[in-house]
Amino acid sequence: MGETGIDSHVHARESFRDVHADAHPGAHPQTAPAPSRARDDERTQPHLRVLTAPPDDATLRAQVDAGLTATSETLRRYLTDRRDQAGHVAHEYLVLWETVAAQVGGKMLRPRLTVAAYLGLGGTDLDAVAPVAAAQELLHTAMLVHDDVLDGDEVRRGVPNVAGTYRARLRDRGVVGRAADHQVLGSALLGGDLALSGAFDLVATAPVGPEVRVQAMRLLATTLATTVAGELLDVGGELLAPSDVDPLLVAELKTAAYTCCAPLQAGALLAHAPAATHATLDRVGTALGIAFQLADDDLGVFGDPAVTGKSVHSDLRAGTRTELLRYAYLLADDAGRAVLDRHVGDPALDDAGAAAVRDVMVGSGARDHVLALAAGAARSARETAARHLPPVLAGYLGGVVDELAERGK
Repeated sequence: MGETGIDSHVHARESFRDVHADAHPGAHPQTAPAPSRARDDERTQPHLRVLTAPPDDATLRAQVDAGLTATSETLRRYLTDRRDQAGHVAHEYLVLWETVAAQVGGKMLRPRLTVAAYLGLGGTDLDAVAPVAAAQELLHTAMLVHDDVLDGDEVRRGVPNVAGTYRARLRDRGVVGRAADHQVLGSALLGGDLALSGAFDLVATAPVGPEVRVQAMRLLATTLATTVAGELLDVGGELLAPSDVDPLLVAELKTAAYTCCAPLQAGALLAHAPAATHATLDRVGTALGIAFQLADDDLGVFGDPAVTGKSVHSDLRAGTRTELLRYAYLLADDAGRAVLDRHVGDPALDDAGAAAVRDVMVGSGARDHVLALAAGAARSARETAARHLPPVLAGYLGGVVDELAERGK
């Protein structure tokens, strides 16, 4: 997949953004004029963590690490404050915040991209970028909580998620069946909503100029709407034959937008990057996000659960419409498609059935094809960054591409 191979996906989201731009003129950093630095100097609090622009790769890596430390501390303080305030409202409200807070955490990829873009494009104020980077992580938490609701999952990363935690608590109280189902669903939906509100709250209180703050809020809102569009297509795809869906469009809308594009653009916005840089980051983020999703789909079938923490049965049992499954149906012979029909979507799928599906995916060439797509998307991200971004930032993002490619190995 060369640089032009992702054009249709970039253009699809550009069309989506244009609809929202009509309602909110100047909402997007690609089209809005860069705010003046004089306005950005209007601060709401003093800043102590100010860095110099990174002159080399090692310095940028060290500064990103410092930025992630500041982001983690900002997120910790925010969640502590929310729990403290919730305790004055109602015990149940406190418990929900505690449950949501327990879901926050992981590799911090999204905050990392925000901090890297900000510092790599000349930003120096960690206090300015930390809350915006923390917002990316809370948005991620909200998406995971709501995605688990849509999928009916009650375990995440090998432990109970918000829904699973409430299910266990209700079971301890003797509440089971439909009465428990209603409480579990409501708690998980509301928990995701809390995380969403926190993401917007963090951006709204970021110590940056008012124009930048408004643009960052609008970027977050548009990212949320884009992700909803991807989720909708993903859910609707369950009613279609695997060969009739467009998993790459779903990946671009549902995964790339909030996992890579928005975090990169948020950092660029705070750094006052020009429109051309935003356009480049959108292309890099789209390619990186698609590569990320294709690799994740492969790990969901062929990965080692002990390494990835991801089941190799759940996607097959759910019949998840991935590019891997789509190509398996397209490339397999009649006997292979019969195997897929028999086992994919079977809630009782066992090891033998999963192995039979994997054999079809390998034997038909579907797995090799999708791995090549993922490698091409990763190459496109790396090459686009190298051509159009400052060398230090391009090198850092190339390292992120390599790390994602090594997941599960």
